[in-house]
Amino acid sequence: MPVTRLLCAAAALAAFVGPFAAPVSAMAQTKTVAITAIVQHPALDATRDGVVEALKDAGYVQGQNLKVEYQSAQGNPATAAQIARQFAGSRPDVIVPISTPSAQAVAAATRDIPVVFTAVTDPVSAQLVKSMDKPGANITGLSDMAPVGEHVALIREILPQAKRIGVLYNPGEPNSIVLVKALKDEAAKAGLTVVEASVPKSSDAQQAVRSLVGKADAVYIPLDNTVVSALESVIAVGQQAKLPIFSADTDSVARGTVASIGFDYLQVGKQTGAIVARVLKGEKPGDIPVSLAKGTDLFVNPKSAAAMGVTLPDAVVKRATKVVGQ
Repeated sequence: MPVTRLLCAAAALAAFVGPFAAPVSAMAQTKTVAITAIVQHPALDATRDGVVEALKDAGYVQGQNLKVEYQSAQGNPATAAQIARQFAGSRPDVIVPISTPSAQAVAAATRDIPVVFTAVTDPVSAQLVKSMDKPGANITGLSDMAPVGEHVALIREILPQAKRIGVLYNPGEPNSIVLVKALKDEAAKAGLTVVEASVPKSSDAQQAVRSLVGKADAVYIPLDNTVVSALESVIAVGQQAKLPIFSADTDSVARGTVASIGFDYLQVGKQTGAIVARVLKGEKPGDIPVSLAKGTDLFVNPKSAAAMGVTLPDAVVKRATKVVGQ
């Protein structure tokens, strides 16, 4: 009789636990997230780190129930495509491409593995999603469309006599095309003209900025991975020629640009990681609207500005979120 009661109790316990066993084991199962970026530079690296931090906050911890793979294409689109095919073949739970070129490569490589892109300026123009609200298929992510109008206003405030803005960009990066168009529109509203210089490869950046000396009163670096990865060579010319260099991303201010209004890319990564966590927990990417990066910060670099012949107005320095060097 005691044995019979024990068996009945065990059966009752199994019946009670059964419905809850699957979710517990699913959460304990190790998930794999594959991350790739078109190139390594501080903003994209911070984005990657933010993704991992957000996943940890959501309960996915490296070495416990999370495996993170990372590869950089080192600025080479062919390498980006190769990495995308490799990730598609290894079939991780989610692929996270950072930047438009990497996102396009991954989107072309898989139609069924969940994809959550980030640091993509215009996902619709890049043909990654059908719309921001309903991306569809296996993909969603986060857009970091830059506040270009604020950038132009900032250049105007710091350099009120400026009439011409030079811009360095890779015409092969779709997001750069979008940003340069936005720059022209905003510059025209402010009574400024835009002088373009193309940078197809990172090694072309120094010569391109030299071509703007005497033709532009300031140079604007958009969210262009090719140019940002070669920023130091651009800064060197700016200091030699007393040509102020401004950037769309705040991470570049610490590397020597005069000022920027932009996103904290660690936070951009965290926003992205929260989306990845939703996908890992079962939501379909195509049903998750594309998010927009939140928050803008003003970073200034008085020392670098002085090296380029510019004195920052007190009003700009006082309202800065961060003053590099202080």
